[in-house]
Amino acid sequence: MRRTLVTLADGRELFHYDDDSSPERATHDPRPLDARAAAPQLRHDPLLDEWVSVASHRMERTFLPAADDCPLCPSREGRPTEIPSTDYDVVVFENRFPSFTGPVGPTLVEGDGVFEHHAAWGRCEVVCFTSEHEGSFAGLDAARARLVVEAWADRTAELSALPGVEQVFVFENRGEAIGVTMRHPHGQIYAYPFVTPTTRAQLASVARHREATGRNLYDDVVAAELRDGRRVVLESEHWVAFVPFAARWPVEVHLYPRRRVPDLAALDAEQRDDLAGVYLELLRRGDAFFGIPLPYIAAWHQAPLTADRAEGALHLELFSVQRAADKLKYLAGSESAMGAFVNDREPESIAARLREVAGA
Repeated sequence: MRRTLVTLADGRELFHYDDDSSPERATHDPRPLDARAAAPQLRHDPLLDEWVSVASHRMERTFLPAADDCPLCPSREGRPTEIPSTDYDVVVFENRFPSFTGPVGPTLVEGDGVFEHHAAWGRCEVVCFTSEHEGSFAGLDAARARLVVEAWADRTAELSALPGVEQVFVFENRGEAIGVTMRHPHGQIYAYPFVTPTTRAQLASVARHREATGRNLYDDVVAAELRDGRRVVLESEHWVAFVPFAARWPVEVHLYPRRRVPDLAALDAEQRDDLAGVYLELLRRGDAFFGIPLPYIAAWHQAPLTADRAEGALHLELFSVQRAADKLKYLAGSESAMGAFVNDREPESIAARLREVAGA
């Protein structure tokens, strides 16, 4: 793999990740871009003990552009894009409309002792899986998928070293039903200045389990799913995929390495090689589930960088709002307001279907 750093016209960083045989890439961005916006504001919700980024500049971000106006495609004469080169393998660059941006800043500013806020320090990056505008991650070949895995791991390591970053989140939103605003195959990486609510909740359960049993809860969940077997979807030398016992979504599968690691950067070369093929197989089965391109969120849960890191576990949560070929699951009152999910499909039937479409 060859990594090339490019500084865009407004000072943002872009990284090319190329196969060693790929040509050199352009390093000059000719666009007359405005200066970057100031960091959004991070506000604390005292009732839920959660942080919310208020990023009003994101109202101006690009929304479902036509193919010939896509900012994630390579540049061409008379049409410069976010990527200065005329071609690329995999590209990662700082988001032009970030939810978090900039180095660590001032300490908390408190109003009347209830409301706390400060600048939303951190970083948001875009990961372009291919220079081709049409298609999806599932359409990549194994070598390109492996290069994406390497880019994820490299960015996780580098972002984890930034001062003030507490957790790194690698994810992909696919399909307009999910809320995607760019059709070009891409994902994102967030470097948060806090530990996310979902991770805090999981680690609280992990701590209770450790106290009660002396064991790690993530390890026990994987072992229990393997013993039961009914919800196991796919096994390889280094990875195991299963539909969770209490799946929330009409299509949902979790993927864990057999050897627990905190994050993508901690995977060894054999685990990364194996992951590329396993992940492609899962995504292709997803598309075969209803016989349509599946809208999904692919969320890589990674251990926080300070609190309870040794107890954390890298794992993928892949899920979809699609509940039939022509129907969506909407998060209405119970899910959206109370966080109490109701799933119309039994987890065992989801797993059976994902096994049935293997190789489809």
